[in-house]
Amino acid sequence: MVSKQARVMMLIRVFRVLGHLQADTNPLGYTWKYHQDLDPAHYGLTVWDLDREFVTGGLGGRDVLPLRDILNILRETYTRRIGVAFMHITSPMEKRWLEERIEPERNVDEVSVEDKRRILHKLNCAEAFERFLHTRYIGHKRFSLEGGESVVPMLDAIISDAADQEVHEVVIGMAHRGRLNILANIMGKSYESIFTEFEGSINPDTIYGSGDVKYHLGTSGRYRSKHGASINLSLASNPSHLESVSPIVEGMVRAKQDLLRAEDDPNAPGGDIHDAVIPLLIHGDAAFAGQGVVAETLNFSQLRGYHTGGTIHIVINNQIGFTTGPSEARSSMYATDVARLIEAPIFHVNADYPEACVRVARLALDYRQVFNKDVVIDMLCYRQHGHNEGDEPMYTNPLLYQKIEQKRSLRKLYTEMLLRRGDMSPEEAEAMLDDFREMLQEAFESTKDLRKKDAAAILERFQNRSYETPPEVDTRPRPEDINKVLAALLHFPDGFAVHPKLLSQFRRRDQRMRTEGRIDWAFAEALAFGTLLVEGTTVRLSGQDSRRATFSQRHAVVYDQNAGQEYIPLNNISPDQERLFIFDSLLSEYAVCAFEYGYSVANTEALVMWEAQFGDFSNGAQIVFDQFLSAAEEKWGQCSSLVVLLPHGYEGQGPEHSSARPERFLQLCAEGNMIVCNLSTPANYFHALRRQVKRKVKKPLVLMTPKSILRHGQAISSPEDLLEGQFMPVIPSEKDPSRIERVIITSGKVYYDLLLALQKEPDKDARIALVRIEQYYPFPWKELKREMRRYSDECELYWVQEEPANMGAWTYIQPFINSVLRTVFGDKHQRLEYVGRTPSASPATGSAMVHKLEQDQIVQEATWV
Repeated sequence: MVSKQARVMMLIRVFRVLGHLQADTNPLGYTWKYHQDLDPAHYGLTVWDLDREFVTGGLGGRDVLPLRDILNILRETYTRRIGVAFMHITSPMEKRWLEERIEPERNVDEVSVEDKRRILHKLNCAEAFERFLHTRYIGHKRFSLEGGESVVPMLDAIISDAADQEVHEVVIGMAHRGRLNILANIMGKSYESIFTEFEGSINPDTIYGSGDVKYHLGTSGRYRSKHGASINLSLASNPSHLESVSPIVEGMVRAKQDLLRAEDDPNAPGGDIHDAVIPLLIHGDAAFAGQGVVAETLNFSQLRGYHTGGTIHIVINNQIGFTTGPSEARSSMYATDVARLIEAPIFHVNADYPEACVRVARLALDYRQVFNKDVVIDMLCYRQHGHNEGDEPMYTNPLLYQKIEQKRSLRKLYTEMLLRRGDMSPEEAEAMLDDFREMLQEAFESTKDLRKKDAAAILERFQNRSYETPPEVDTRPRPEDINKVLAALLHFPDGFAVHPKLLSQFRRRDQRMRTEGRIDWAFAEALAFGTLLVEGTTVRLSGQDSRRATFSQRHAVVYDQNAGQEYIPLNNISPDQERLFIFDSLLSEYAVCAFEYGYSVANTEALVMWEAQFGDFSNGAQIVFDQFLSAAEEKWGQCSSLVVLLPHGYEGQGPEHSSARPERFLQLCAEGNMIVCNLSTPANYFHALRRQVKRKVKKPLVLMTPKSILRHGQAISSPEDLLEGQFMPVIPSEKDPSRIERVIITSGKVYYDLLLALQKEPDKDARIALVRIEQYYPFPWKELKREMRRYSDECELYWVQEEPANMGAWTYIQPFINSVLRTVFGDKHQRLEYVGRTPSASPATGSAMVHKLEQDQIVQEATWV
């Protein structure tokens, strides 16, 4: 008997671990599969043991039960319409909480008649919307929700319960499928607006630049629960890079949570701020399993710099990608297995049973609020049409779509179930559907009255759009603020053991400024951060090793050498200052850059920065730059002031640690969408950061930041440059223009190589002027014209860069400089000559010796007179 008792406990555990393998979760057909570990006979249990009582360990809230009841609880809980995967969680508390929530009720809720009618109403809304669009707009892409309509009552349950719990906001991210339905039936976007977009019309009051297709658009709104509570909703815009929205939503949520932490915010709720704003991400099965940014986003979910209190993930599991089936789309059993890496509980649920879907939705919300961890719902459904409504799925998936063609709609199935139960009369069910159809028809009719837009006029409007460079602003700090920051940078708590080398470095830095008037790059950055904090601006920076910085120049966080405690001097300037949030990120570019972009969207008043370990690593975040940073304002009216810090410069460190590929960012520049700079002085860096905050017009800022010139003896600025200066898009030459025979226009680190070479030959130095372009875009027309007017039209004109000719700024900047030269010199202007590396497939050589020879050749060619 003792042996059988042990085997019963093993059986209970195995059902909790593997019961989902026999769960009826597929609406396209349930095939029961034998699994040896779920067979009581495998444990030596027979029919003669069914009425014997065994200790259960608390199964279903009972300590002792007959084996018959134990098996009933296990099978009803774990192998019906919901499959639960949670035993990979290592926390006993979380596992016990889930067991106590699902086993006593056999994973089934008692649903009131009122709730059943609400579920049916939501299904009616979802299906009627899709059928109406399918009838009126045949062949139009809409990525319909048909086959997965249960997600609408699921969202209704989550959002309504969140409202009843006084949650402040839910931020939603999702791809295409069902987006229009969610916009209409959850977000509250008017049917007239949606139908107008199908008609091809444009609302001049809402269009942003060139706009975007309707199934990429986001919106915001309010949602009211059945009990009357209301909650804010946001749906983030998202391009066809499906999962890119996931880390962006996390960043938006973190920013909103940080804003609510302000004590003077009238909207700030009580309790844990993590519970006040909830991220909710809706995925497709193929994308969730296939796109690596999902794993990156999951991986930072519990890290302190990126934690948002847990995300509710809903996977609309179509059981197919575009045309690719699961056997070709992933190596794991489930599309959601990647979530196991963070020990998230996973609920597999059959979409044909909306009551089961609503149950797991409410359970997921409660789990998230209790444990502040991610939770995943894998809603197995099907896709009624192909990838889009113009696609023929039978070409590639005939057997699957033969099953789908035989399916009756979910609304009909659920209506019939309610009728069989006696929960609703046939007349009431039909009346509900007819009412909604009439409402849609009225909305459609109203679109006919909208003024038709003339296509030629619209096109002309787009082609003739113009922008103005934002006006310069006063970026000078108050002297008293500088002094406060200086004091804080040298103050540490009593008994705090600073590393001796660091303490010496901090003191030497301060002394050089006071006695020699020398401020280096890292010092200027610290002063920019500190003065902004004192003025009331939040500063946030994250990236790989950003607290110390890749080149060990920042040291924004100091560690006690005895206790390991951390101290941030810039957070201890004054009692009423804002905070510096600075984090070392996980080894990710895509997700972390996207997170910071999302943060900057939700808090445009903060200075938000993402720093690449080396500039060339930024290509890991290229989707963020292409789809969001450069184009989001044009497509969606979404503004960001994100600062991207990209270490750049040719130091002989090989092709992977030389170039931040500025040419790629310059190719994205148009219509005043962002700012791209290659700065050479600490003062310009100081003012560029402060300008980013002070300007009312918010634009992203991409900075090529230095490596070797972080400690270059001539790359210094004075206190006066900070206190009395301003940002300089062009740094002019200080030489007598009447003696100049050659003007070298350049940018970045190579300026110092040229400067050093000229200083060794005073005769050449007097005849060659070095002009630095610090801001590539928007191009500084006015400043460069002013500088070039100082020189004779007989001067030789060179552009010098250290990047290969097909990289760097040359191909972008050449026509702009030539235009300036024509304006200044007219027909007499000299041809602008190029000096730099020859075109190359690789950004730089891997040989330090070859690098030096190339660099010397560039300098010699540029300065040979």
